[in-house]
Amino acid sequence: MSDAHSTILSSILSGLGATISATLGGILLTIVLSFVAGLAMLSHSRTVRFVSRVYVEGFRGTSEVVQLFWLYFVLPALVGLKLIPLFAGILVLGLNHGAYGAEVVRGAVQSVPRAQREGALALSLSPAQRMFRVLLPQALVEMYPPFNNLFIQLLKSTALLYFISAGEITEKGELLRPVFGSDLVFIYGVELVCYLVLAVIITVVMRTLERLAARRLGRAPAPRRKWRTRMPRTSEVS
Repeated sequence: MSDAHSTILSSILSGLGATISATLGGILLTIVLSFVAGLAMLSHSRTVRFVSRVYVEGFRGTSEVVQLFWLYFVLPALVGLKLIPLFAGILVLGLNHGAYGAEVVRGAVQSVPRAQREGALALSLSPAQRMFRVLLPQALVEMYPPFNNLFIQLLKSTALLYFISAGEITEKGELLRPVFGSDLVFIYGVELVCYLVLAVIITVVMRTLERLAARRLGRAPAPRRKWRTRMPRTSEVS
């Protein structure tokens, strides 16, 4: 490896910590907001449902970049509060993806078979007991695949923090571009590999958690699909 490539690699990897911090912080905030807003949309209170719906539709229906600019540039001008770039990025990532996660939670809870709800009612369980002891444990298994996709999308969205100089790997790569213009393939190749490795780690963790949750419920883990080319039968050819 040449000296230029070594410099590029070390510079991009120096932003890996900020990318991981933004991803983990965004995931934690996403989980909290997803369950709060998702369960709120199932509330018997019309006011609670309205507030949660405003949050979900507001963040799903507006640009994530504009949300980032509002939080980092407009908010200080309005209230005089200047946020640290990485913290502002985590807030936007969590708020935006939490809105999508809320629909995942709501849909998963509603997908629990009606017989389970009726059985919980027959046992005279309170609404909280029905939710946390019967509905959520079963719905949680259904949430893992969409949450896996959502977390990977959140990881890729950390590249937007380049606009506010949060120090993540995309920004590190862009700072190298004017100096190492002849090594663009290597610069962006390293960035792609970094994102790919992190995405694979997220997938492995989520699939492991999904299998553990399914095992606790006595379910068999979802089988892996085997893609095979189907050969036509003789009757079909003729």
